Amino acid sequence: MDALNAAAALISLAALFSWLNHRYIRQPASIALLLFSLALSLALVALGKLHIGAERYVQQAIAGVQLDRALLDSMLSFLLFAGALQVDLRELARRKWAIGFLASLGVLVSALLAGGALWAIFRALGHPLPFAWCLLFGALISPTDPIAVLGILKTAGAERALAGKMAGEALLNDGFGVVLFVLFLGVAAGGERADAASAATLFAREVVGGALFGLVLGLGANRMLAAIDSYKVEILLTLAVVMGGYALALALHVSGPIAIVVAGMLIGTLGRRHAMSAHSRERLDDFWELLDEIMNAVLFVMVGLELLRLEFDRTFAWAAALAVPAVLAARFVSVGIGALLPGLRAEFPPRVVALLTWGGLRGGISVALALALPASPHRDAIITVTYVVVLFSILVQGLTLSRALRFLMPRAR
Repeated sequence: MDALNAAAALISLAALFSWLNHRYIRQPASIALLLFSLALSLALVALGKLHIGAERYVQQAIAGVQLDRALLDSMLSFLLFAGALQVDLRELARRKWAIGFLASLGVLVSALLAGGALWAIFRALGHPLPFAWCLLFGALISPTDPIAVLGILKTAGAERALAGKMAGEALLNDGFGVVLFVLFLGVAAGGERADAASAATLFAREVVGGALFGLVLGLGANRMLAAIDSYKVEILLTLAVVMGGYALALALHVSGPIAIVVAGMLIGTLGRRHAMSAHSRERLDDFWELLDEIMNAVLFVMVGLELLRLEFDRTFAWAAALAVPAVLAARFVSVGIGALLPGLRAEFPPRVVALLTWGGLRGGISVALALALPASPHRDAIITVTYVVVLFSILVQGLTLSRALRFLMPRAR
């Protein structure tokens, strides 16, 4: 099945599942679409057991639009920009030290702990994995997913300070996570050494370079937006920022996600306040909200259907089940360190640590990174564990986050 027909099939499924959710169950869209696509995947597996080959056609559709390439090469820039447009830079600046800690040191600690835990789990199950591959799992599972987090925050009712920390961390921690992922991938796949100098160089190029490029991109776009008053042209300019900016960032070997997030926050805060009329702001918001909803719908349908491509065995299933609490524990420790640091204690009281742990959702980006791993005897194990952890994160943590907020912070309605 070619890419066009595969995309048509996915859009059709997303539309059908969205209609069913809106008509009958009225759950958060990302969760409902994932549930429906998982149910479809399980039904197709059952039909396959009965020698009815419907499963093959869906697998062809998934292969036609590969999740890792579709998300990392194109969809991610649109989804990050749509989320960044809604972030207030002033609120982010007020929480800069807490968000900076969560997006950097928090990711590093979580990656090391989660990777070490997975290494111990597979050794205990008699199926040892190289430590570098386990650290690779830690790097791809530790950053919280901005798509999942922002989608759930829309309906969770978190108070402003907590929502700011969660959204800011989710948008900014991908840059640090990518640095760790690239370092550990070089060690796991190529036997390269991960020393402090190479890590610092990669961090400066990806994260600092991406932020500076995003700053130039955002300020330049704001000047162009301020010179006109036509919502059609202004929307077209934002599309150029997302598509052209992301492609240019990758060509310059700086972090595309960081660049788009920085540019999106500048346009969302400065551009909306000083460079756009009220009419243009309304049209721009409507456009990006609609685009965000469509792409989120397709993404979570694709994540659910990826179940058909997994290679499950008993060892992987046990490892995945044990990895879920291990990843949560790693997250809890990494967030809890903030409560021990003198300048951050006020930002991390026990209730906030608990909510940041439970609200640190993983999503399609983790699955896409796992699917992008090179061929290896250990690849299927990492993909399976990652997929199960992501499913638990979205379906269990995502569905119960609102209740956790009401329980731990009763004033958050």
